[in-house]
Amino acid sequence: MTEFPSTLKTWRSARRMSQLQLAVEAEVSSRHISFLETGRARPSREMIGRLGDALQMPLDARNQMLITAGFAPRYPQRQWEADEMAPIRAAVAHTLDNHAPYPALALDRLWTVLRMNAAAQQLYGQLGFAEGGSLLDLLMSDHLPNVIENWPEVAHHAARRLRIESASQGGVAQLDAAADHLMQAPPPADHAPAPVVPTILRMGDMRLALFATIAQFGTPEDLLLDDLKVELYFPADPESGALLRALAGAGGRRVPK
Repeated sequence: MTEFPSTLKTWRSARRMSQLQLAVEAEVSSRHISFLETGRARPSREMIGRLGDALQMPLDARNQMLITAGFAPRYPQRQWEADEMAPIRAAVAHTLDNHAPYPALALDRLWTVLRMNAAAQQLYGQLGFAEGGSLLDLLMSDHLPNVIENWPEVAHHAARRLRIESASQGGVAQLDAAADHLMQAPPPADHAPAPVVPTILRMGDMRLALFATIAQFGTPEDLLLDDLKVELYFPADPESGALLRALAGAGGRRVPK
């Protein structure tokens, strides 16, 4: 079995699709899918694009599939600071800065923080964390269980998110390792589920309950943008909202509750 057939079969299995299901989604015959997986037929660039759409593959995986089939990769990976990324950086900055006084940040594929707004810098700064740092490292540190009041719930939900992200990308060792680490936390308490699981931070006399929404670019054609996530945090109760506004008004100085 050559590399392309193996790659195709691996992704089809990961998506739990039969050859017939994939054929229907890619608008080809199941016989052709079978021939592609056995190496009896070679795919065109167009066919790889159709397979990538049908399998909902990330751009990096589509590049790898093209390479295994003998084609040049299609999607580039630009640097965050590249001139071509200026409109993207401006859009992200606009979103983050206008979310004030609530924290917001932008993450790459491996949860490295590319940018924070002022509120996030104030909050994460109290944890010794800044732009360029890895949230995976922070999640696996010994620090968070001591400052997150509901650590078991947060850890297990974060682990599930990491596993989903890893599976969607065909398996990412760093995400899987972090998920394995977080699953070692004590099991969450058994109680009626709330609409969302907030992260409840306690640092000294400060108690802050937050939940997050996640936004992504809708039409990425670049590997960095395909994985870029913008996280916007909101207060989970009125007291947390008032505290965030007070912190912003105090220029980041501690405001006792």
